[in-house]
Amino acid sequence: MKIRILGVVLFWIGSFSWAVAQNNTLPDVNIKNIDGDAVNIADFGKSGKVTVLNFWATWCTPCKKELNNIAELYPDWQEEYDVEILAVSIDDSRNTAKVKTYVNGQSWDYTVLLDQNQDLQRALNFQSIPYTIMLNKEGKIVYRHNGYVEGDEYELEEKIKEYSN
Repeated sequence: MKIRILGVVLFWIGSFSWAVAQNNTLPDVNIKNIDGDAVNIADFGKSGKVTVLNFWATWCTPCKKELNNIAELYPDWQEEYDVEILAVSIDDSRNTAKVKTYVNGQSWDYTVLLDQNQDLQRALNFQSIPYTIMLNKEGKIVYRHNGYVEGDEYELEEKIKEYSN
């Protein structure tokens, strides 16, 4: 009986992830912003802007390096491309205070969201961070990138430029 229930649950999760991938839109998942308010991630796909979701954690050195490097370019990107960047922490609920402390110490002008239970991560079906997703103005996922090496932010800018026109 337990195996049958587990099979049904895994089938449902897999089907949901497959549907999100086929639809190329953000899933209808509620997470929290840094102030603890619930937000539906799908709403960010309806802004009419190119939107970048960058998944990170306080324990992930490449993640923090990437977000700090993007922070230097972000004001120009906002002016030139009208882009919105969402920094989505996958730290669990025990580390929420660390996220707030870290973000407050940075000069990030991002919307910071908390995926404490990794619901969004599971729905988007990725395993490791840093992980970046970009939506076009119509809210379709048009770019995915896993990992970070110095200079990846310029590749991201080229993609933003491509979809901003």
